[in-house]
Amino acid sequence: MTGFRVLLLKELMEAWRTRRLQAVLILFVVIGIVSPLTARYLPEILRAALGSQFPSIPIPTPTAADAVDQLQKNLGQLGAFAAIVLAMGAVAAEKERGTAAFILTKPATRGAFLGAKLVAQGVVLALATVVAIALGWAYTAVLFEPLPLGGWVALAALSWLGLAAWASITFLASTVSGSSAAAAGVGVVALIGVSLVGALPTVGRFLPTGLLEPARALATGSTGATGALDAGELATAIGGTAALVAASALLAWLSFRRQEL
Repeated sequence: MTGFRVLLLKELMEAWRTRRLQAVLILFVVIGIVSPLTARYLPEILRAALGSQFPSIPIPTPTAADAVDQLQKNLGQLGAFAAIVLAMGAVAAEKERGTAAFILTKPATRGAFLGAKLVAQGVVLALATVVAIALGWAYTAVLFEPLPLGGWVALAALSWLGLAAWASITFLASTVSGSSAAAAGVGVVALIGVSLVGALPTVGRFLPTGLLEPARALATGSTGATGALDAGELATAIGGTAALVAASALLAWLSFRRQEL
């Protein structure tokens, strides 16, 4: 991994200078704030939109759990798309510009080149996820009730792992195809496909979709005698998602080391 540290610093500086980091942070700030607000004021929004028809539609009173659900939904959609956009040009853009070949003429290995990009993407997504979860927890505490802080720390970690899966799949496509557009397409198709397959209990528990229910149980504090948190289900989802990330990174490296630049 010769040159990894230098390349990692380069990637982080580039994320800042190109405003990718700022753009992702702003999006996740909006997600963290808007999610609890949407959950809290949904009945009022519907009342204003439907007018006299509203009383005939039964809508339960919003709770803190609804804020968690809304936050997970927005992270799973907008956050996932952000991860895909962040990763789609990671390698493809470098090859298109010819900078990949230039960098690798220096004392840097191909493994360090890919590893630095993967870690930098992980750092950006981690910062953004922490910001979204922190704001979501604060707004949920104000609008509803304070929920277990430790559970929200777990929610942040599990949400980041799920986003890392979409980023790693797109990163693999960016490495193999050499096209940013094709990589983005693969990432979106994977997001939709995995989400559909994840609806099958026997398969979904090994995929990023399997992280949702355990993360919700931890964030809402439903981990006591009710048995709402299944530790085995959580471990299976973490293992399956981590394996997906690792497999994508390994396949990217196996492909990249044989490519002519």
